[in-house]
Amino acid sequence: MTRERAGWVAPLAWSSVALEGFDLVVLGVVLSPMLRDGVWGLTPNAGALISSVGLVGVMVGAIAIGTVTDIIGRRRTMLITVTGFSVLTLLCALAPDPWTFGALRFLAGLGLGGVLPVAIALVNEYAKVGKGGGATTVLMTGYHVGAVITALLGIIVIPALGWRAMFVIGALPALVLVPLIFRYLPESASFLQEKPRERHNPVAILFGGGYLRATIAFWVTSFMGLLLVYGLNTWLPEIMRSAGYELGAALALLLVLNVGAILGLLVAGQVANRIGVRPAVIAWFAAAALFLAVLSIRLPGIGVYIGVLLAGVFVFSAQVLVYAYVSQLYPATARGTAIGAASGVGRFGAISGPLIGGALLTAGIAYPWGFYVFAVVAAIGAVSVATVGVSATKGAA
Repeated sequence: MTRERAGWVAPLAWSSVALEGFDLVVLGVVLSPMLRDGVWGLTPNAGALISSVGLVGVMVGAIAIGTVTDIIGRRRTMLITVTGFSVLTLLCALAPDPWTFGALRFLAGLGLGGVLPVAIALVNEYAKVGKGGGATTVLMTGYHVGAVITALLGIIVIPALGWRAMFVIGALPALVLVPLIFRYLPESASFLQEKPRERHNPVAILFGGGYLRATIAFWVTSFMGLLLVYGLNTWLPEIMRSAGYELGAALALLLVLNVGAILGLLVAGQVANRIGVRPAVIAWFAAAALFLAVLSIRLPGIGVYIGVLLAGVFVFSAQVLVYAYVSQLYPATARGTAIGAASGVGRFGAISGPLIGGALLTAGIAYPWGFYVFAVVAAIGAVSVATVGVSATKGAA
């Protein structure tokens, strides 16, 4: 029965990750009109704090649920996480004040943080040998398709229905997705094979057997990668507004950024399959540093759209290649834990990104200094992942 349902793994995992993509962008989409309309008297710093509270929930969820999925299985964990964050996202639409809104964002983050480790583990365990990098990057196109759709919806929905409608729309797909997961998503074949035997402590594996240096390097790289992803997606519209662009153009640039992310994922997966994940992820972080630095220059006309598109191509897929590298390197018995830990610890960077952006905006120097800071962050990511080394211990498939 598990093999008969194998064809459902990729589309169901992709759809679940697309809902996390909604969460990635929705706060950046709604914050700008909320600030302009004076909702709850929000300031940029208060908006950054709400964003960071939600990301703390994502961090805790990624670390905890990554390990849970190695214990109770991928299928059951996916059901719990998708159901939980969808209900809580709906409740965000009913929040009467910033405190309730922030608390709901935190609780929704617990489930959102767990989706990625489960989905990546599943698609790698059902991918063809040697195709894990491509399977991971294709999966993560869902993340950015969700982000692109959210940016488009923000342009259309918010002027007509207000910011609360965005959270209602974000919760509705679960009405279809959860029953499909329950009916068709198979359990991981690797998990079922390991279940009858005595399991090793998945957390201990991360720090033993030659994995310690790789674990630390991945954590540092994920910190840098997620700082870029969340910093840009939360504050790019406001940074471009401070550079003199109109609100419509600023939101359009957020859309272009995520279109670039999708293109980058499609290319990155193929490159990683051909030359290996390690050289690909180093090259992608280095290119991200270059194009982020270019954005510090006020480019004329269509040039700014091309610059943002190219930044999106490399920034987002660089972080996804980190997950692909982690998934290949660690054994199946600790794969969910390793991905969850890299994602969870990296969420400190996700928390830092919006805080840094908010501080720069409050100080009035977000443009161009925000792009200088982001370029340095990408360069550090490239150096860190390079320290994993080509001789790192290989995990079992």
